[in-house]
Amino acid sequence: MQKKYDVVVIGSGLGGLTVANCLGRNGHSVLLAEQHNQFGGLATYFYRKKHLFDVSLHGFPVGMKKSLRKYWSQEIANHIVQLKGIRFDNPQFSLKTVFDSDDFKKILCEKFEVSRETADEFYAYLGAMNYYDRNDMTNRDLFEKFYPRRNDIWRLLMEPMTYANGSTLDEPAITYGIVFSNFMSKGVFTFEGGTDLMLKMMLEKLEENGVDCQKCLKAEKINIADGRISGVVLNGKEVKCKAVVSNGNLLTTVKDYIGIENFSTEFVSKIKDVKLNTSSSQVYIGLTPGEKIDYIGDLLFTSTCPEYSPEAILDKNITSRTFSVYYPSTRPDSPKDYTIVASMNSKYEDWEGLSDEDYKQKKKDMIEETLDALEKYLPEIRGKIDYLGAATPKTFKRYTLHEGGASFGTKFEGLEVSQGLSEEIPGAFHTGSVGIIMSGWLGAANYGAITAHFVDKYLSVVR
Repeated sequence: MQKKYDVVVIGSGLGGLTVANCLGRNGHSVLLAEQHNQFGGLATYFYRKKHLFDVSLHGFPVGMKKSLRKYWSQEIANHIVQLKGIRFDNPQFSLKTVFDSDDFKKILCEKFEVSRETADEFYAYLGAMNYYDRNDMTNRDLFEKFYPRRNDIWRLLMEPMTYANGSTLDEPAITYGIVFSNFMSKGVFTFEGGTDLMLKMMLEKLEENGVDCQKCLKAEKINIADGRISGVVLNGKEVKCKAVVSNGNLLTTVKDYIGIENFSTEFVSKIKDVKLNTSSSQVYIGLTPGEKIDYIGDLLFTSTCPEYSPEAILDKNITSRTFSVYYPSTRPDSPKDYTIVASMNSKYEDWEGLSDEDYKQKKKDMIEETLDALEKYLPEIRGKIDYLGAATPKTFKRYTLHEGGASFGTKFEGLEVSQGLSEEIPGAFHTGSVGIIMSGWLGAANYGAITAHFVDKYLSVVR
């Protein structure tokens, strides 16, 4: 590690990885500093009892293929493949879909008895939404406009978004419109070979582009001199730089790394309005080698809640789960392995105050209840398992250092603060999951590329 770089990137989520790669490719000296012992942020993986678990691989929109090709390489983009089996099962409906616009319109018309004209108008309305247009409509307003009092349709269209990034009915419709247009147009995609292969390929590309990638290097403070960025304190030692890009949680960045006292009064008021998104819990299930399961779909959205309710999805009494099923085809070049990851949206406050004994018991209960729910689709699953584990919002906070264990960044108002850092403090930039639009794999990667453009522009002036 050198004592001085053009740019220090704090954190190696997809936003941090992409901004580092773009800047390195443009000839800048870049240090990518990751506090954990593995790169990837939430786009990562881990081994348990010879099983390889992906934390957040399933799934993302087709736009990820273009982004990987443009900001990484054609070779990496070639690994993007479509998932064919998306299932919904809840008290209001049960159906299968390939998650593209044609299939969704067909389902709306045939199963929910919506006119084709209304379905087409809905898609056209969302497709015309523009981030720069002023639109105070909420998601609730949007659904009332096209599907008044049809909670079942709201559930079909909204529930995957709630699972994916914590969206609610009372957030700006523009965030839903942009994400929906990406996500529900051409299907859901995944990375063939798994997150481990993707990160391996990305790190090779970073090395090729001259980026210095360092693990176990924790950022403690971003230093400022003469009103602009001068360096970053990493593991107690300052590394000099002209610019810093934080891929950490936005609130951690402004409060802890930079310090709220370094911002204008007007900007501080905007910071105080930023709300964290929610966190997640997960249950990890590994099958005994040699055991198999029937194909039950790639993504399974399940719920026992009588109707769609974002509040119920977050409730500590879990009624809603997403099962991501990883068949051997996920990693065709690896030993055959079946794993399942159940994901539940969660609130940090429901876990943080528990005693050690109560915390362990609640995790055990969550695992057992998850297996109970899974038995509906795989009745003999308990006899085929050789590994069970679980993660909670406290787990996510411990590994990512995100305030509140926030796995979806911040709400919509965070985007303005994130994009405005460099105007307050020259050389300070942020990238990552903010404002829902810039969340998930596609949003994070694209935001990394956008941020790299502005950093590149800034460095051309301060050289």
